[in-house]
Amino acid sequence: MSGQAILLIIIAYFVLLMLIAYLTGRKSDSNAAFFLGNRRSPWYIVAFGMIGTSISGVTFVSVPGMVRGIGFAYMQTVLGFFVGYILIATVLLPIYYKLNLTTIYGYLRKRLGERSYRTGAWFFLLSRTIGAAARLFVVAALLQTFVFDEWGVPFVITVTAIVFLIWLYTFRSGIKTIIWTDTIQTFFLIAALVLIIIKAQAMLKTGFSETFSLLVNSDLTRVFVFDDWVSQQNFFKQFFSGIFITIVMTGLDQDMMQKNLSCRNLREAQKNMYSYGFSFIPVNLLFLSLGALLMLIAQQNGITLPEKPDEILPMFANGLMGEWVTLFFFIGIVAASFASSDSALTALTTSFAVDILDVEKHSEQRAKRTRMWVHLGISVLFAIIIVLIEALSRNNSIIDTIYRIAAYTYGPLLGLFAFGLFTRRTVYDRLVPCVAVASPVLIAVLDYFSKKYWEYSFGYELLMINGAITFLGLWCLSKKKND
Repeated sequence: MSGQAILLIIIAYFVLLMLIAYLTGRKSDSNAAFFLGNRRSPWYIVAFGMIGTSISGVTFVSVPGMVRGIGFAYMQTVLGFFVGYILIATVLLPIYYKLNLTTIYGYLRKRLGERSYRTGAWFFLLSRTIGAAARLFVVAALLQTFVFDEWGVPFVITVTAIVFLIWLYTFRSGIKTIIWTDTIQTFFLIAALVLIIIKAQAMLKTGFSETFSLLVNSDLTRVFVFDDWVSQQNFFKQFFSGIFITIVMTGLDQDMMQKNLSCRNLREAQKNMYSYGFSFIPVNLLFLSLGALLMLIAQQNGITLPEKPDEILPMFANGLMGEWVTLFFFIGIVAASFASSDSALTALTTSFAVDILDVEKHSEQRAKRTRMWVHLGISVLFAIIIVLIEALSRNNSIIDTIYRIAAYTYGPLLGLFAFGLFTRRTVYDRLVPCVAVASPVLIAVLDYFSKKYWEYSFGYELLMINGAITFLGLWCLSKKKND
């Protein structure tokens, strides 16, 4: 498929998003609509749209490629995700609704103090900015490779154009618009995934039952790893890491929780979280199944696969599977990447405006003006970080890189919220930033020496260790409430 055709598809898709943005934002561009959608979002719409937000373009290209190295072991983490969603619905959401929060880090102010509150907000801003930029980098890199390189367009121009498009349909009504655009984008990405799987199954030239038998009997579809305690794919490491990854990257993340807080009440927000968490299991199973089908096709036809896992699906989609698959692939990638990035941009704007600049204390007009400048500034920051990622990229799976970054940056958030929720002690608030910064440094040192001297490689469990060190540091710098 030509670059012109792909570009026309993206333009048509963007026009659809702008139409939705116009319909949802024409009567309301207030801060209440931007931050929380006036708390009128239907829970089932939120739940469906959150699938697209959490999947992103990274999942679309990375998860199928992971099958070559670890089979279906990623499903162990996904099962942990589901338990994490249940804990969020039953433990965290009731607190957020009881306190009537605009951003979830307001809990830290009420429970621990002003410095703790600011520390939590800054760690979220750091974590989500890097993570969201990495997710958007995927679609920017693919469009650059398949469309703009042949026209001689510099990568920085490609990135700037993509970020500008996302800014354009989100700057007026924020979360009120995103609830609906993410729903459309989720539909497109799931439809694209299913159609690509159907094409891959047809390329094997076997019936459905025979294909299913091939997958079941293949080493590629091995899920559970109980026999190797050193392996990063060990079940207990993956499962419990999945629980804590979900808690920090959803339950302690303003991006994901902002959608839940836009629901009408706590009960609807919990129904949203349960249904969204359950649907995450079959969706990821589809991505892994696609990866296994691609491995079988490569074996059957003697196809040499690229060294980098993230390049396996794009290689098949760009020519080997036909022009229609190329079309489906780019629709899915753009839909997933836009759904993740527009949501992150809105959440970062909300957190910086509310948590750092205290716009809720200002008049509506002044707060709105500040919020719009923040929205623009974070969009520019997105573009800068994506260009830096392109310059520093290595041959690693992007989704693995994102989870490892999360282990360092979300760990202090995990420790802060755990200390607030599970103790009744008063922390020395002014020292909290020191603890939150020291903890990631300590686990970086631990990770380095464990590889050098003990030949043990930490996986995603670094997140739990990071949170535990933060928790212990806060405990040492606290006292009983009645002292």
